[in-house]
Amino acid sequence: MAKRISPIRFAHAVFRTRRFEAMVSWWKNLLYAEPVFENDHFSFISYDEEHHRIAIVRVPGLEGRKSNAEGLDHVAYTYSSLADLIATYERLRDDGTEPYWCINHGPTTSMYYRDPDGNQVELQVDNFATAQELKAWFATDAFARNPIGVEFKPEELARKFRGGVPVEELLEPGRG
Repeated sequence: MAKRISPIRFAHAVFRTRRFEAMVSWWKNLLYAEPVFENDHFSFISYDEEHHRIAIVRVPGLEGRKSNAEGLDHVAYTYSSLADLIATYERLRDDGTEPYWCINHGPTTSMYYRDPDGNQVELQVDNFATAQELKAWFATDAFARNPIGVEFKPEELARKFRGGVPVEELLEPGRG
C-alpha cells in the first residue's frame, strides 16, 4: 500500500458567475474578506494569510443551475466561538443577509446562507471542545436517532447568548 500523502490545507474555491458584481460584494461581506486582486473579470479575495480563499470569475452567457442537479451541496466555515458566529449573524442580518436555515446538527451549530447564484454556505461553530468529546458523543445513539439535528431561530439564540445563558447549554446537541 502506498504511503498516504495528504494536502496541508484547503486553499480556495472558484465561482463562475454572470452576476459578477453581486457575487463579489456578497462574498466579501460574508467572509469580511479583502480583495487581493480585482479587475473587470476576476476577483481574488481572502480573509487570512492565504493569497486568495475565493476567486470569482465573470463568465457571460452562463445558464443557471437546476436545483436538482448533481454537484457540490455547500461549503462550510467554522468560527472559533459562538460569540463570533452570533456577531457574524448580526452583522450580516443588519446588512440584509439572513440565513435560510439554522440547525444544531449535534457536532456543530450552523447557519446556512445562499449567495446570489444560489450556492449554499454554512457558517458554524463546533459544539464540542475536543475531537475526543465528539467521538464519545458519536458513540452514543443520539446521532443515530437524529442525524440531521434540531432547528433553531437565530434571533432567539442571539438573545439567549446576550442574556448570559451559558455557551455549553446553547451548544448542547439536541437543543433548538
